Amino acid sequence: MVEKKRWLRIMVPAVLMAGALVYLFWSGMQGSMIYYMTLEELEARGAERVGEGVRLAGWVREDSVRGSALDGGITFTITDGSRNVPVSYDGQIPDTFQEGSEVIVEGVYRGRPVFEAATLLAKCPSKYEAQDPAAATGRGKQAF
Repeated sequence: MVEKKRWLRIMVPAVLMAGALVYLFWSGMQGSMIYYMTLEELEARGAERVGEGVRLAGWVREDSVRGSALDGGITFTITDGSRNVPVSYDGQIPDTFQEGSEVIVEGVYRGRPVFEAATLLAKCPSKYEAQDPAAATGRGKQAF
């Protein structure tokens, strides 16, 4: 009987602590998971998303960037190759933002032709990817 009480005194707090840790882990993961829509998904479900916060992913279309941070904002078009969405943004422009780069824009979808972004995230260009060792050292190139 004494052994059973001792076991309960240890197991009940241990189970409660384990449950609390699982809850904290799960709730932390839910807050850090970032889902973004593709332009295809926005086209398919755009009407349901009016008035909601939306994250869109795509590439900055060549020759579409207009304006600057000094002018009060920029406009550009993101594309997935077949669909285009014009974007208006008036915040700080990341250094890695450029035409042809992959971007994620976040804002409230209003159903208008122009997506008004509150956040602009530009992925790092490929120049930061590892280079072929032969190309970096110049070996493997034929001299003319």
